[in-house]
Amino acid sequence: MDSIQYKGKLKWYFYAPLYITSVFFVASLILAIYNFKLGMVMGAVVAFYTVIVFVLFKFSQSQIEQELINFATRYSTVQKELLEHFQVPYALIDDTGKILWVNEAFAYLTTKDKRYRKSVTSIFREITRESLEAAKHDEIEYDIEYNEHNYTALLRRLHIEESASDADMIQMETTDKAPLISVMLLDKTELVNYKRWNDEQKMVAGLVYIDNYDETFESVEEVKRALLNAVIDRKISKYFEKADGIVRKLEKDKYAVFFQNRYLHTMEQDRFSLLEDIKSTKVGNENEVTISIGLGVGADTYRDLAAYSRAAIGLALGRGGSQAVIKDVEDVSYYGLRGREIEKNTRVKARVKAQALRELMKTSGHILVMGHQISDPDALGAAIGVYVAAREMGKKCQIILNTVTASLRTFVDDFTNKDMYPEDMFLESYQALDVWDKDTLVIVVDTNRPSNSECPELLERGGPIVVIDHHRTTTEQIANPTLSYIEPYASSACEMITEILQYFSDRIRLEQVEADCLYAGILIDTNNFLTKTGVRTFEAAAYLKRCGADVTRVRKMLREDMDAYKARAEIVRRAEVYRGAFAISICHGRELESPTVVGAQASNELLNIIGIKASFVLTKFHNKIYVSARSIDEIDVQRVMERMGGGGHLNVAGAQIADVTEEEVMRRIEQTIDAMIEEGEIVL
Repeated sequence: MDSIQYKGKLKWYFYAPLYITSVFFVASLILAIYNFKLGMVMGAVVAFYTVIVFVLFKFSQSQIEQELINFATRYSTVQKELLEHFQVPYALIDDTGKILWVNEAFAYLTTKDKRYRKSVTSIFREITRESLEAAKHDEIEYDIEYNEHNYTALLRRLHIEESASDADMIQMETTDKAPLISVMLLDKTELVNYKRWNDEQKMVAGLVYIDNYDETFESVEEVKRALLNAVIDRKISKYFEKADGIVRKLEKDKYAVFFQNRYLHTMEQDRFSLLEDIKSTKVGNENEVTISIGLGVGADTYRDLAAYSRAAIGLALGRGGSQAVIKDVEDVSYYGLRGREIEKNTRVKARVKAQALRELMKTSGHILVMGHQISDPDALGAAIGVYVAAREMGKKCQIILNTVTASLRTFVDDFTNKDMYPEDMFLESYQALDVWDKDTLVIVVDTNRPSNSECPELLERGGPIVVIDHHRTTTEQIANPTLSYIEPYASSACEMITEILQYFSDRIRLEQVEADCLYAGILIDTNNFLTKTGVRTFEAAAYLKRCGADVTRVRKMLREDMDAYKARAEIVRRAEVYRGAFAISICHGRELESPTVVGAQASNELLNIIGIKASFVLTKFHNKIYVSARSIDEIDVQRVMERMGGGGHLNVAGAQIADVTEEEVMRRIEQTIDAMIEEGEIVL
């Protein structure tokens, strides 16, 4: 039973007479000192007054408390009536979620009887045990859906003693310390519908490019070219007409499209079937026609929307074409590209980029070139090619190389031991930062991700930057390069640099060691010309051969020691086969000088096993797990690695993951494969 204690003004009104009697009693004592009889009379009067006050206080206290309780009861009844008929659903629950009381609106909404005493979590799955625990400490709110309506659930902690302590005149002491939690549901269905309708009405701006227009139409008879063009135009127009969109042809191979955002989800569900529809077009053409789609969504202004669409089409083209890219304010989504990159036979772009690079070098006082971290022969060979071009221009060029692996030592020694090359030809990152100035041209080869370059800080200095790479672009890119030459169809960065050198100047002369280095880069990235090779790959190799590259000499330079060979064999032996098609293994060669290279080689060898469609080798090096992913043709390992923060090509990809173990990464690979199989990305 709770007891009532008076407080505030009410307490003063009741206890003031008792306090006054003590004053009168002291006064009577003082008076007795001067007049004993008068003091005794006054004392008797004070005593009689005290008895009367005490008797009246005790007699009236119970009546006053009863009146207070009656008033509180009537007041509580009014409050209960108000809550009972309150139009907003309202309920009281205990700290475990058990429903104690609900009003009529709550009972009507949930179709539960008012005597329903089960947990509120059985009605609203969004309100969990964790949310109830959080509500004990602070007011929280959750978005919930119930009977096709959207509500905001406000959960607030209530305490009986806290409510009583707020009273001005009475105080209740209670032993019940269990908190109560109020649940109020605010219907926001109409607001959500308006927001959804507003989002659906937003415009999506897009660009559609035909990837291989010139190559395809050159192979078609002249009388059929107009028909092929008309078929492509019709398929593109018909596809976007389903979305109530507008299609405008900008050039012979470029289109602008506009439609409402509500149709975008349908296109994503069918994974932009236009890509496959265009690819199947045959009107006398030998090559498959492929298109790239770049869509910009979610921008606040039309100017930003156009910028998003241009960025999206740039990403699509940078990844080899034949895919759709959606660029949002924060996210980028990729669809399509189930085949290989389309090789372009024309070298016009290589000639244009070579001349642009020449102009940039001409206006620069100093050149720094770097590849990716833990450089391989392709990165080094491409850097050497840039060095040759700078030498022809009479410009000082230095190569940033932090780690000289076993696969590079022979090549690096050939340059450092020859008098014709300067002693400071190779620098480390800290040295490059010291020599950089505003006239320095920074050239990045064999990577387009700033975090993967040898010196990411150098890219933040604000000077001119050139990017030359053959890997598909990802969301992470080098920002605002002065010149960007990214061709995913190229076999290697060395192939691209070799083509540039042929158009850079007629006076270009390669030394044997330089030609060997470029040739080795092509040889490694194509796995001895077995993967990702095209006509231009062999033409580049032939040019290097004419410049003095020797196949036998390069092969000797790429030989490995016995420990590396045994380690590679051990990786193959320990490989586990997942789902009957994926070989996954761990490289334990901690004592190896270049374990990542051995891991990549072992990943290639695993593909020689019958039934293996893709291979993954995990190598721990410098507190990171390096994943080498390889496939032949059926599995796009780049998509697998992208989901793990990496990238690469259709057949050759990789990722670098920090602060994890090999076993954890192996489980992540298996989970990623499972998810992609469920989503239809991988078909076994």
